[in-house]
Amino acid sequence: MARTCDFPVFDADNHFYETQDAFTRHLPAKYKSAIDYVEVRGRTKIAVRGQISDYIPNPTFDVVARPGAQEEYFRNGNPEGKSYRELIGEPMRAIPAFRSPGPRLELMDELGVDQTLMFPTLASLLEERMRDDPELIHAAIHALNEWMYEEWTFNYENRIFSTPVISLPIVDKAIEELEWCLERGAKTVLIRPAPVPGFGGSRSFGFEEFDPFWQAVVDADILVSMHASDSGYSRYQGDWTGPQEMLPFRPDAFRYMTAHHRPIQDSMSAFVCHGVFARFPDLRVCVVENGGEWVPGYLEQLAQTHRNMPHAFDGDPVEQFKHNIWISPFHEDDLGGLSELLGVDHICFGSDYPHPEGLAEPCSYIDHLPADMPDEDVAKIMGGNLAAIMKVDNPAGV
Repeated sequence: MARTCDFPVFDADNHFYETQDAFTRHLPAKYKSAIDYVEVRGRTKIAVRGQISDYIPNPTFDVVARPGAQEEYFRNGNPEGKSYRELIGEPMRAIPAFRSPGPRLELMDELGVDQTLMFPTLASLLEERMRDDPELIHAAIHALNEWMYEEWTFNYENRIFSTPVISLPIVDKAIEELEWCLERGAKTVLIRPAPVPGFGGSRSFGFEEFDPFWQAVVDADILVSMHASDSGYSRYQGDWTGPQEMLPFRPDAFRYMTAHHRPIQDSMSAFVCHGVFARFPDLRVCVVENGGEWVPGYLEQLAQTHRNMPHAFDGDPVEQFKHNIWISPFHEDDLGGLSELLGVDHICFGSDYPHPEGLAEPCSYIDHLPADMPDEDVAKIMGGNLAAIMKVDNPAGV
């Protein structure tokens, strides 16, 4: 019997598994060859612009790792030195609840989850592998969003809120995509924590070039979700190791040490150091599946930078961070310390269900909160905060 709660539970991090036509069903004819599935030694792989990717070992998701298979690994480490395959254990066949919203609601009821954000799984590989073709990025992202809306909608019975993706290379197209999503009921949009690719190279989304987009987001009063992704940092690591694709399911100590938190830290710096939060104090950003262990040291460094270069900031950057950012920490993080540092109102529980690195039972996140935390604060973290910043009501009967 799964753990349940006596207050509304709103999970900031659930995932679906895409079908093989998720990227191609609505892709314009001139781009049809950009994404394909191919057989390699009897295994199906995804190819982007003719380049086979191993980013996700099994992109069909017919067989997947069991939810929460790595829960103990992330909580207690790997003292026995087990291989990744040993840590993952026996896989399972994907069930309908991983593919469709109706069965997912039934599973959520079993798990005691009332509402959830629903993120893609495979989509995080697209933008990086198309970075030198902004037009293709926008076309591919829109095709994915059309598929997502057809299969999941963006607001399924006020309980499942799927996260359409917005890519920023061409600002006018980003605004058009935002408007398209809003017209179809989106309650949040997903933006990659990474430099923005473009015709002339990449640049910060904090530059004033992107102000019309951030203004549109603020005008729409919609939450921005920043979920961990392939942010392109394997290219920087390649200066040390030689060219290599980001392979998140192949543990690599050097990658972990050099770029585990860099993408989200750099993205936060783009918001703060390039003045987005000063210009748009009403912007709300929720950082998902990036954990929270990086936050204390980051804020210390940000405060020191402000002390050394106060002229570089319009206001106190630490306070701007605390005002504009919400964090969804991992269950193994110091949840009490983060709540004290940021304020309990800026912490949102996320389970990463049904991914193996997440929780097998989402509501067990409560067990990792401080035992003496007031019930009111527990309820905020487990759902109240996310409902408030998304400005959605609890489903009827909850």
